[in-house]
Amino acid sequence: MLPIDVHAAQNVTLTDELRRDAELQAVHADLMGVDPSGERFSAVLRDTIDQLLNGETTGRYAWESLYKTERTHAGTLVEINLQREFKFADGDAMDYRIAGIEVDCKYSQSFGGWMIPPEARGHLCLLVWANDSESRWSAGLFRVREEWLNQGSNRDAKMTVKARHRDKILWLWRDAELPENTLLHMDPSDRAAVFAQHSGQQRLNELFRRAQKRRISRNVVRTVAQQKDYMKRVRGNGGARSALKPEGILIMGDYDSHRAVAEQLGILPPREGEFVSVRVAKYGPHHRNARFVTLDGEAWVVAAPSDPSDIAPSLPSHTK
Repeated sequence: MLPIDVHAAQNVTLTDELRRDAELQAVHADLMGVDPSGERFSAVLRDTIDQLLNGETTGRYAWESLYKTERTHAGTLVEINLQREFKFADGDAMDYRIAGIEVDCKYSQSFGGWMIPPEARGHLCLLVWANDSESRWSAGLFRVREEWLNQGSNRDAKMTVKARHRDKILWLWRDAELPENTLLHMDPSDRAAVFAQHSGQQRLNELFRRAQKRRISRNVVRTVAQQKDYMKRVRGNGGARSALKPEGILIMGDYDSHRAVAEQLGILPPREGEFVSVRVAKYGPHHRNARFVTLDGEAWVVAAPSDPSDIAPSLPSHTK
């Protein structure tokens, strides 16, 4: 069980009900034990939203572009994908069994909009919220009690948590960072310029040219390329790395050697399944005190707008 001082460190005020609920505490401890940073959980949410958008086929990148039936299906996909990631056992009455305890899973894209069915009364619910526009997500545990709920008025008699009783939710992660949907958050003019290109290769070249120093996921690459061989369109030998090299632009992937280059340059390193592009220039007297990396036997820095376009150096060999 997680000690109380850890909760305090997370700025969570525990009510007496939360302190006394041994099952809630046990499930909380189990989930924090398998994913203390929330990185795995957030990756599931990112992947689930991307799965719904299906950008490779549809070209969509915004939640609002989903059909109503697709948005309704989101909760089921979150439930399934979390179980696949964390290998939760099937519950008898509820969705999962975590730490030997029955737990239902409820997702809402609207914070506080979790729809709790009558059969969940008395059980624990894993309440999940994610908002792609805000790049935020939360997940917490809630003991379903009649007096803490707004009574349902729909056909299924599903209920929601009363706003004043949201303090009964024991948060695992609250307002955590959701991996960015780069296309959604790009400057609209830059996004339009990307999609104005006629071929998948040209669109990817424009994406890496315009979305520099930002993490670009493989799903974004798929959405822009809309081709089965999308990864080929990023690499050298005719891909974006080759096309942008004369402009001094490097495209780093999720290799340890590439991450090291990004870190030495002082920019965000790509995570698993991500890319980061940046224009570099040869180190000169006006770059004094700038962070640099040595590639092809020369020192390189992040280029300033006034720097000329040097041909980019080769990245280190691919090693994980």
